[in-house]
Amino acid sequence: MITRAVTLAAGLTGAAGLSQFPEFSQQYMQRLGGAVDELSRQVDRYGADAEAAGLPMATYLQRLGAEGPLAQTQAANMASDIARLGEMSAALTALQGAGPFMRAKLATHIGDRAVAERTMESFKPALPLTFEGITFAGVGFFAGWLALGIALWFLKTSWRTARAVLFPGRRRRTARQG
Repeated sequence: MITRAVTLAAGLTGAAGLSQFPEFSQQYMQRLGGAVDELSRQVDRYGADAEAAGLPMATYLQRLGAEGPLAQTQAANMASDIARLGEMSAALTALQGAGPFMRAKLATHIGDRAVAERTMESFKPALPLTFEGITFAGVGFFAGWLALGIALWFLKTSWRTARAVLFPGRRRRTARQG
């Protein structure tokens, strides 16, 4: 009886947790889009500076880095911004237009740690009243119930085996029928 109650609680916990994925992934995409827009603006400014100097971006960064330690740090930061924009843009492109189920499949694209942390800081769980939220809740319930059920079964069978090894002469008491 206790096992059923505990596995039911695990199922409900899984349902509550996983049902929030559609909304979290939507808010992550919005935040990622804002970060891409801002970083694009910054990188465009770098491009305008390189163009004003009459140089391609790679040459501009190389020459800037050769001007001294301060400029070298600035060039490294600019190169890092450009690379990050590429990564973030690729992730946003993969997620855009994808529904909640496809976003779950593409969850590896929800990998920018800074954006995910900022999303989680402002995320407020909600009751999932959409088809997607209810589906994720159902999957979460089943996953939580199954995971705890398997763990409890494993512990129960392991305990029986351990008891048989530790106390070989002892048998479980059974109720006498009479």
